[in-house]
Amino acid sequence: MIDEPRFLKARRDSISRREVVLGVGVGLAAVGLPFRTFAAETLTVADPGGVWTPAADAAFVQPFEKESGVTINHIARQHYPSVEIKANVEAKAYTWDVVIATDGDVAELAPQDLLEPLDWSGEDMAQIMPEAKQPGWMGTDIYATILAYRTDKFGNNGPKSWADFWDVQKFPGRRALHKHPIDMLEIALLADGVPKDKLYPIDMDRAFKKLDQIKPDVDVWWTGGAQTTELLQSGEVDLLPTWNGRAQVVIDAKDPVAIVWNQGLFALEGWVIPKGDRKAELGKKFIKFTANAKRQAEFAAALPYGPTNPKAYDYIPKDRAKYLPTAADNFKQLIQSDNQWWGKNKEKAIERFNAWLLA
Repeated sequence: MIDEPRFLKARRDSISRREVVLGVGVGLAAVGLPFRTFAAETLTVADPGGVWTPAADAAFVQPFEKESGVTINHIARQHYPSVEIKANVEAKAYTWDVVIATDGDVAELAPQDLLEPLDWSGEDMAQIMPEAKQPGWMGTDIYATILAYRTDKFGNNGPKSWADFWDVQKFPGRRALHKHPIDMLEIALLADGVPKDKLYPIDMDRAFKKLDQIKPDVDVWWTGGAQTTELLQSGEVDLLPTWNGRAQVVIDAKDPVAIVWNQGLFALEGWVIPKGDRKAELGKKFIKFTANAKRQAEFAAALPYGPTNPKAYDYIPKDRAKYLPTAADNFKQLIQSDNQWWGKNKEKAIERFNAWLLA
């Protein structure tokens, strides 16, 4: 914790406005931020919530607040933010200044010119892996959609594939699926025997036909990652697809849960700034701050998603690195989600998926 300067510990009613502004300016200059009167500035930063929030708070938000003097309003948002970003930009009324978006979201948002260009200068930004660099998006982590199950239900003979997930006779138990087509269409096709190199373009007719088979056996349609953690931890469901970090925190808490990396789907998520946001320059400073290798390593220590700054692995213990999607034994089993396909087809897929749920 950085001590408060003495002149700020004095009675504030005796401090002149000029002294406060100068004090803040010195602090900002020390971290390379431009001299501005940020004393009363607040930046709204939104992430996917659940275990994501405390991890980001410790690795990114609190250190930035301490070094810059800026107050961050750190909130959770729905997993896919593209609809709200578009509405914010069109209305010029901004819910978030900086928000986490997937590479699939960006494939939809960038062509519509809905994102602010980022500042790619500096050593930390230069170290970011090429796959995590786009003009208006900096990927901050690599995550995987995997199959997780309760070992107290299945023991050492749990499901090993999406075909097993569909096999309700061999693997009876309460199931949950994501109430969203992304990844659910892919796992349906994998369960139906489609080779991983033939997943895209997605055959939606075939995917929905396979989803028809499992639909009567779905006990919960989850809507957010935090919910999947709760479902696994409580034992309300026995098996479900979720993001690896959401399952790992349950395992770390010593609950009887296992992750199946086989046929998992990996993608990237990272920071964007909605086009026209008045705090865009400050938002760019925050994003650049999160590119640092040590900060990304601290994030991975709390939430097991792979960092996008490869130098972060210099600071991640080996006993933690083995749980990341990018660990060699895990990564070789994963399939990359086609964000370009989803960028072009997400709206159509969501419309069909929602209609299918009601049928």
